[in-house]
Amino acid sequence: MTKQPQTVLVTGGSGFLGSWCVIELLRRGHRVRTTVRDLARESEVRAAVASQVDAGEQLSVFAADLTGDAGWAQAVEGCDSVLHVASPFPPVQPKDPDELIVPAREGTLRVLRASIDAGVGRVVVTSSVAAIAGGARPGGRPLTEQDWTDPDKPGLSPYVRSKTIAERAAWDFMAEAGATDRLAVVNPGAILGPALSDDHSFSLQAIERLLKGMPGIPRIGFSFVDVRDVADLHLRAMTAPEAGGERFIAAGPFFWMSEVAAVLRDRLGEDAAKVPKRKLPDLLVRAAGRFDPGIRSIVNQLGTRYEYSSEKAESRLGWTQRPAEEMFVDCARSLAAA
Repeated sequence: MTKQPQTVLVTGGSGFLGSWCVIELLRRGHRVRTTVRDLARESEVRAAVASQVDAGEQLSVFAADLTGDAGWAQAVEGCDSVLHVASPFPPVQPKDPDELIVPAREGTLRVLRASIDAGVGRVVVTSSVAAIAGGARPGGRPLTEQDWTDPDKPGLSPYVRSKTIAERAAWDFMAEAGATDRLAVVNPGAILGPALSDDHSFSLQAIERLLKGMPGIPRIGFSFVDVRDVADLHLRAMTAPEAGGERFIAAGPFFWMSEVAAVLRDRLGEDAAKVPKRKLPDLLVRAAGRFDPGIRSIVNQLGTRYEYSSEKAESRLGWTQRPAEEMFVDCARSLAAA
């Protein structure tokens, strides 16, 4: 990766991944800008970053919202690269899919449009493995960047549709602008790792529920990836010339939540005293989902296992991942200390 310092905009700096992208950029000597919807959150962003690195005068915070045009031209002006990380991810899926789809798609296009107008050299968009797995059968071959979710497939959650539609819109927009080589996309699995604030993502909440104790563990699992490794891949995709026009999966091995719980009990001792051992029958989870919107959002994942290949990121960009057990433990310890 080039060592030449850049001026880089990270959208959504108050989010879990966004804050770690800001930190990694600062650690490597770049000048960083980040956006928040409300400047009242600037102190929160700076506190999270300061827990890991001294930003000095290298960090600037701008107000910009994915649902409006205001602020984006100013935020991106003079930037060499943009990491578009911000995207809505609610704990409960909305009844109206457009509540997620519209801000995800239109927000992505706003950022790309402003970036093109400002002459930005590379935009890295954070998508998801959700944009890859929706068209596949669980338990089949490892999925690659060649696979795509069909957003019109019946039964898809609004979140899965939003990530797929937003990524497709990004590729279409850049192709029409003749700038495909200025776009790279990262498709992470379920992101864990050290939490820096009380603003916990869906993945972090899953670990938090285990630590606090719950009646049992549903038969769901994910291909997890460490937030620090995802941030590193964003920087590699930003600086590597060969990353232009490409998408990169960032996902580790699949773990059932019961296996994650076993790691926590083994490694954390008394700090994992409340982590359950009991596995919940699918029938019980489905019944609970009729009354609890949070549970309802995971019912369609029961017993579902997808495998992903991150070989492309590893071979082309030299990307590596830390051991999953380290990720689980670091994540749990940060939540326990909060």
